[in-house]
Amino acid sequence: MAKVHLVPLEQKDRDQFIKDNQEAFNYGALEEFGRRDDHFEEEGQIISRETIEQSIDAGEAYRIVQNGKSVGGVVIRVEGEHGDLELLFVSPKVHSKGIGYAAWCEVEKLHPEVTLWETVTPYFEKRNIHFYVNRCGFHIVEFFNSHHPDPNDPDMKPGEPDDQFPDGMFRFEKRME
Repeated sequence: MAKVHLVPLEQKDRDQFIKDNQEAFNYGALEEFGRRDDHFEEEGQIISRETIEQSIDAGEAYRIVQNGKSVGGVVIRVEGEHGDLELLFVSPKVHSKGIGYAAWCEVEKLHPEVTLWETVTPYFEKRNIHFYVNRCGFHIVEFFNSHHPDPNDPDMKPGEPDDQFPDGMFRFEKRME
């Protein structure tokens, strides 16, 4: 397994963390849809700066570091025995090298009190779906769409498509033993 460390995000690294996150998310969308993608939250970005900042401010943000270099990041929120994986990204330059899985293992070690982890990902992120289910042991438990809106998303209304992901989002859970 790849050897990585989670280093708490420092204020001076926040802007680069956001840019790196956007690069990683855009890579996945452009890989899937090419230049015709229409799933952007803001001009040219799958995930807006505001969304990333809200996640950072509400949770714990870490840089994923390998051999002294930043290769990704993770943002989690933990309340007692419940954990939310808000963001996990790896630089496209180092995909498929076990870095994401190694980082996830570090998150689990960081919070052994968590008995239930949750996360979501857009329907089109095949790499993410594979990663969460086949590598990390999550299970798909719900599919949010216009017929079954996310009750935690105030912008989703029954019968109306989500502006950003009109074809839906998968919700995942991982129960710890």
